[in-house]
Amino acid sequence: MKKIIFLLFFFFTSNVYSMEKETTFSKELFDKAQSQGKIVIVSSWIKYCTSCASQMKVLNTAKKNGELSDIKFDNIEYFAFDVTDKNISNFFNVQYQTTLLIFKGNKEVYRSIGETSEKLIYEALKASI
Repeated sequence: MKKIIFLLFFFFTSNVYSMEKETTFSKELFDKAQSQGKIVIVSSWIKYCTSCASQMKVLNTAKKNGELSDIKFDNIEYFAFDVTDKNISNFFNVQYQTTLLIFKGNKEVYRSIGETSEKLIYEALKASI
């Protein structure tokens, strides 16, 4: 009985955190955003990764609200990609899911692996603006 309960718990909690993820990155859009002087955020994910879902939730909330506390950020472009896509992973030298990259101009100004704290992600975004 304990095994059944554990399996049901695992199944339901993993489904909760396996939010809809899609690859939105393309080299052309990335280059365009950089040439327009936008802050570019790139995050990596994998299908059943709970920390990826947590990180994406924070980024989506920030993107949807358009501001972090007292700082507006309408000059930010957000991209996500499946870390199993080796072309994109190699382009960014990313080996792990839940990797968060922030670019200002053509320079990478922030990189973290596994960061899901809203406070720390927002601090990184604020520092990049």
